[in-house]
Amino acid sequence: MHLLALLFLYSSSAFAKPIIIDSFQQGDLSHWQQKSFVGYTNYSITDLGLRAISNASASSLYKNIIIDLEKTPYLNWSWRIDKRLNISNEKIKQGDDFAARVYLITKGTWGFWQRKSLTYVWASHTEKLQSWESPYAGSSVIEISLRSKNDQLAHWYTEKRNVLTDLNKHFGNTIHSIDAIAIMTDTDNTNGSALSYYKNIYFSEN
Repeated sequence: MHLLALLFLYSSSAFAKPIIIDSFQQGDLSHWQQKSFVGYTNYSITDLGLRAISNASASSLYKNIIIDLEKTPYLNWSWRIDKRLNISNEKIKQGDDFAARVYLITKGTWGFWQRKSLTYVWASHTEKLQSWESPYAGSSVIEISLRSKNDQLAHWYTEKRNVLTDLNKHFGNTIHSIDAIAIMTDTDNTNGSALSYYKNIYFSEN
């Protein structure tokens, strides 16, 4: 076999395989768990993907899964919102609602008190690519706005974030894996309503 072909085969096999979290294109949600904070957001699989309907509710879908971020640091997903929330300040408890969020959770080596989380959010007011501490959890949860009020409604956006880089930036260079991923559409603080969709969530090497 030609040397270039051998090198290609070697380099291809050296790549880490993508880790599929869920496409939400078919099946059910039995491999996800739901956690309620206030009532229940309605999550269901449709032709468009995972649909989330929230009416003054806050509950998340989460999956316990260990991801080695040294091997697959990039989180990829697609999302859209079909209804905006009327919020002027998302950095206070009264405004901590989002039409769409994706959580990445680390459980900590020594116990729950070391748990750290990143939350990628679709903001209603805050400009894109801003970050701040959760008004409920403080410095243990960092929220990052990837989309905001100027992004289109009923339009799919595909995201790619280097989670390892984001974790190192906000929590130092001590975290190399995550232990769970969660999705949440919530409107409990503002008593509002939201409609959003998610699909094609996976981790990749690049």
